[in-house]
Amino acid sequence: MSDKILVFYGSYRSDRMGIRLADYLVAGLRARGAEAELVDAMQVDLPMLDRMYKEYPKGSAPAPMEALAEKIRNADAFVFVTGEYNWGPQPGLKNLTDHFLEEWFWRPAAVASYSAGRFSGVRSGTVWHSILSEMGMVVVSSTLAVGPISQTLDADAKPTGGAGEALDRSFVRFADDLAWWTEAARAQRAKKAPPY
Repeated sequence: MSDKILVFYGSYRSDRMGIRLADYLVAGLRARGAEAELVDAMQVDLPMLDRMYKEYPKGSAPAPMEALAEKIRNADAFVFVTGEYNWGPQPGLKNLTDHFLEEWFWRPAAVASYSAGRFSGVRSGTVWHSILSEMGMVVVSSTLAVGPISQTLDADAKPTGGAGEALDRSFVRFADDLAWWTEAARAQRAKKAPPY
């Protein structure tokens, strides 16, 4: 059984560099046999949060929200790709995730951060650990931090130079960690229903 993994990316900027990391992760997870799919917040284009998905009467949520809720419910695991804006998370990614709650429960999540500079988005990545935990996910300890992103991945999301080689090495542990927790969570859910 292949793992169904959603890779979330949240930048709305016109010159998006982080999409390179999102594409790299989707390709890397697929190469390992996972069914990985990119969920681009800008393409989904949910409005600023007014009503959460669960606050709509059944069957009346906007079509993009309904479709994404179904994908989240059917996924085995999640990866969140986050840039760092003023030491914090990207508003587009945070807005997308906040539309849902119970849909996230009882599955593992991993965080990959990036920036144009040498800090690699780690401050935003650290914030995402607590956000995702609060939303009912088990956040794996392995993370990826990529920066400067333009010196690590080229326009086709291919690793370049020493930084790209380091990313390739780090990705193995990151993906192994996520795969282990994905299998463990799936087995536990099959054995015993979650308590809520």
